[in-house]
Amino acid sequence: MKKEFFKALGILLLLCFVLGCGGTSVKRYRADKQIDLSGRWNDTDSRLVAEEMIKDCLMRPWRDRFFAKNKREPVVIVDAVSNKSHEHISSQVFTKDLERSLINSGEIKFVASRDERKEVRTERDDQQTGLTAKETVKRKGFETGADFMLQGTINSVKDEIKGRYVILYQVNLELIDLTSNEKVWLGQKEIKKFVKKGKLSL
Repeated sequence: MKKEFFKALGILLLLCFVLGCGGTSVKRYRADKQIDLSGRWNDTDSRLVAEEMIKDCLMRPWRDRFFAKNKREPVVIVDAVSNKSHEHISSQVFTKDLERSLINSGEIKFVASRDERKEVRTERDDQQTGLTAKETVKRKGFETGADFMLQGTINSVKDEIKGRYVILYQVNLELIDLTSNEKVWLGQKEIKKFVKKGKLSL
């Protein structure tokens, strides 16, 4: 009986030691450092795909043709990017990466999204109530209209067998002329990942 008690106590102490060694550990990295844990779409994929696709978009003839005809930089708005992949992807993170790449290029003008415009218009309406100094009130009817809309989809295909899988992400973007509905640029970027899970992976 005594022997069994000490044996059980030993197992309990060993379990506590193992669990104690598994405490939380935190290490900080630069936000742009590439870290892949699960093999799923992540922040690095989002940023690199956005930068590469916008670079390709701005190199195409549509921009020069627009400038030659209108003598000004084109105005672009980013619409929704639909997630049609098999996993949860924050499309808002990707659209913000697209917006950042567009603005930082310095080659186009960029206007607020549909939801952002609603908030700005609410603020502008609030300025008309008489509580804002007249010289700082922003008048209605001076918004810049977009010439082109950027929209697209994120798709994926997964092939899996016995703890290994290959996943293909395909991002399709298209730039549409808001006057004519003409598609002036079509872009596609694919990322393929091979993931091998360890025997103890969840």
